Amino acid sequence: MERLERLYKIDQLLRARRVVSRQQFLAELEVSPATFKRDLEYLRDRFGAPLIWDRELGGYRYEADVSFALPGFWLSSAEIHALLAAYELISGAAKGPLETRLRPIRERIASVLDDSDPGAGEIQRRIRICPMYTRGGADQHFVAVAEAVLSRRKLDLSYRVRSRNAATQRRVSPQRLVHYRDNWYLDAWCEERQALRSFSVDAISAAQVLDAAAKDVDEAELDQFFGASYGIFSGAVIGHAVIRFSPERSRYACHEAWHPQQVGHFDEADRWVLRLPYANDTELVMDLLRQGEAAEVLEPESLRRAVREQLVAALAHYASAPAAARSKH
Repeated sequence: MERLERLYKIDQLLRARRVVSRQQFLAELEVSPATFKRDLEYLRDRFGAPLIWDRELGGYRYEADVSFALPGFWLSSAEIHALLAAYELISGAAKGPLETRLRPIRERIASVLDDSDPGAGEIQRRIRICPMYTRGGADQHFVAVAEAVLSRRKLDLSYRVRSRNAATQRRVSPQRLVHYRDNWYLDAWCEERQALRSFSVDAISAAQVLDAAAKDVDEAELDQFFGASYGIFSGAVIGHAVIRFSPERSRYACHEAWHPQQVGHFDEADRWVLRLPYANDTELVMDLLRQGEAAEVLEPESLRRAVREQLVAALAHYASAPAAARSKH
């Protein structure tokens, strides 16, 4: 029986019998006198239990004129450890204001752990979160965006469209926040475009939560628009990509989730052949380029051509020595 279970048992016995002797506790809890003593101290120190020894009645009881209740939400030490590990993941995903608001929760959870168990500090040392492709700046307006999403209110944004390097003003009805590849995105209904759009939170330079109620978009419509195609560049599906991996890369690729609706199989040469839907090929092309010679697009020809053009353009950078290197000779 773990400590949290024993604390609950102690409280249960005291409320059922009002006065419980030391021997009754030891028999019910099946612990040593020293462990029982530590449990009582824990109840008093951590939870403020008004627990006293009544010499006349020969047992422990709660003070009659003091109201007390243990927290109603109980987890085992192992579950708390898992919760703290999840906290570290959240902290790595959302620095700044969100982390500040979560810190008291973590400290409270850690304080409930057994003194002999590893707490939050040990978990920080033993679990590493290694973000990739994280862009700074999202924390500045994250709280306002999250507030608008959860309170179902409209949001005025100053937003930079990176593809055009243009500053724009948008009034949107937030639908949900998405954490994707170590960055935060806002799925919203854009009044200017009269359509669903995805906004990178780190590209927001100003955010104001309005009193006006946000337009609600049906969950099925959101899933169809944002979830049906490949990656964050979502929208109506325009095609299906068929990708073949080298035998060596296939040992890893067959276990990777590129898309919820992907299907794959091994061909006669032990090469993993993956088929997945996509709407905008921008992100898909970038992922394919990262595979190098280990992946080949079989279909469609338009995607195959897009990857080839990028490879040719990249190869042009290496046709000769860099200008800086040539100038030294």
